[in-house]
Amino acid sequence: MIMKNKGFTLIELLVVIAIIGILSSIVLTSLGAAREKARDVKRIAEIGQIQLALAQYVDSCGEYPDLLDPLADNGCSGVTLGTYMDPIPTAPVGGEAEEYTYDVSLDNSSYCLGVGLEASNSFAKTQCTSTNVTSDFEYRVQP
Repeated sequence: MIMKNKGFTLIELLVVIAIIGILSSIVLTSLGAAREKARDVKRIAEIGQIQLALAQYVDSCGEYPDLLDPLADNGCSGVTLGTYMDPIPTAPVGGEAEEYTYDVSLDNSSYCLGVGLEASNSFAKTQCTSTNVTSDFEYRVQP
């Protein structure tokens, strides 16, 4: 009587482990791209929140603040940007830009607010007229 061994051979086990390794590397690669896009979406959403706070500030004070500082008093009877948004968000860690760029015109009647995006296929590539701000995604407000 011949006994038949039940189980897997070493080669079968190595092939299965190799297949699992290849599949997991593909999944991890696609997760990295999804994380980049998620951080970009968060950056753009936070720029919208900052833009709303700036609109409320200019409604109260008649001009845009000099800095994106929630505590800076620009002579507007105690109203600061922090009245409408505190703290000012910081860009998510990752990629090149970790801070939002802000530049205001000399007469404080317009501003340029921007942030760099990580994704190589970012859908917004505009430049403000300001010389101090160079970003991938920007909002421009003209008087």
